[in-house]
Amino acid sequence: MMTIAAFPLLLALAAPPPAQAADCEGQPGPSKVKLTLVADGVRSSDGEVAFTIYPDDRSRFLKGGAKFARARVPSRAGSTKACFWLEPKGYAVAVYHDANRDRDFNRTLFSVKEGFAFSNDPSTTLGIPSFRATRFVVPAAGSTVRMKMRYPD
Repeated sequence: MMTIAAFPLLLALAAPPPAQAADCEGQPGPSKVKLTLVADGVRSSDGEVAFTIYPDDRSRFLKGGAKFARARVPSRAGSTKACFWLEPKGYAVAVYHDANRDRDFNRTLFSVKEGFAFSNDPSTTLGIPSFRATRFVVPAAGSTVRMKMRYPD
């Protein structure tokens, strides 16, 4: 026979877990919204996927030490996600699949060795995309941005 004291415990166990601020980079606040980033086409669960957000300043795009925020999450074959609490404004995102976990985007003089993606999925046939091609605005309601991973063949 179940006692009345056990009833709240059963309700708590049956309820879905609440969304935690710790699930996302940064802290929620009155001026912050949730941005979810999704890297689609991740080839393996090896290593981690690094999501780097750059501020709305083209002079800082892809520059060392110029990031606004970064999350490194365990890689999941198929799609890998990260989320951030940010102010609703312009940003650009660069992603790479750090399969060997060396925390470096491995490349040679002429090509890359690891998978990568950018916000807005700009063409990379002729080289690194511009800030303008990757810039997007996070609206006041928050947003999800999906990016297609590209790998060297």
